[in-house]
Amino acid sequence: MNPAALVEERRPPGRAMVLAAGLGLRMRPLTLTTPKPLIPIAGRSMLDRALDALAAYGIEEAVVNAHHLADAVARHLAGRDHPAVRLCVEVERLETGGGVRNALPLLGVRPFFVLNGDILWQDGPRPALRALAQRWDPKQMDALLLLHPIASALGYEGAGDFHLCDDGRLLRRRDGEHAPFLFAGLQILHPRLLADAPSGAFSLNLIYDRAMAGGRLFGIVNEGRWCHVGTPADIPVAEDFLRGGAGG
Repeated sequence: MNPAALVEERRPPGRAMVLAAGLGLRMRPLTLTTPKPLIPIAGRSMLDRALDALAAYGIEEAVVNAHHLADAVARHLAGRDHPAVRLCVEVERLETGGGVRNALPLLGVRPFFVLNGDILWQDGPRPALRALAQRWDPKQMDALLLLHPIASALGYEGAGDFHLCDDGRLLRRRDGEHAPFLFAGLQILHPRLLADAPSGAFSLNLIYDRAMAGGRLFGIVNEGRWCHVGTPADIPVAEDFLRGGAGG
């Protein structure tokens, strides 16, 4: 890589993608008429909260994918100009990895943020996006994930996703065991990781495993708070979380 390209690659991400194409099956019946990322939590949708965080960080261009009730997502985003949003409608649902691969022409050649469109977090001493950007090192990494300790993840009852090594590399939880950290839904990806990915639908987990096999999957721990929103019953807890009343 020539010096100019390396300087360009080292710059903080300038674009981002928000994943909003999921079916939201566990959130039914609400998601029969409203895409999960558009469900209001304390008066504002989860999708808007993700885009607000990107705008506050300084992202000027974002891609949002849509499949389930895509027209509703398009109408919702029509009045938003910061960041400028380009909608990527999937005729067939491509899952997380296929969705990102499909949007690569809109994301450019530099590393980019990817956010789940149905998560809630509150920043700690450093905003989570800034912490990711400051840790990003393209010489070592193809993917950098934000993690959160399962012990303080509000509403989460799973077994965790990853072990974090001393050097920041990630190892997956093995079947039948618990891992101390979950993937919090925010990350930086390098487009080279998806350059030869399969067409059609596939999970980002395929890409994570590829990066992990090469020692290029890294993580950092969230410095703030995090809340899982999976079912309608979780919404009052999430609203209390946003008001600062819930643990996590």
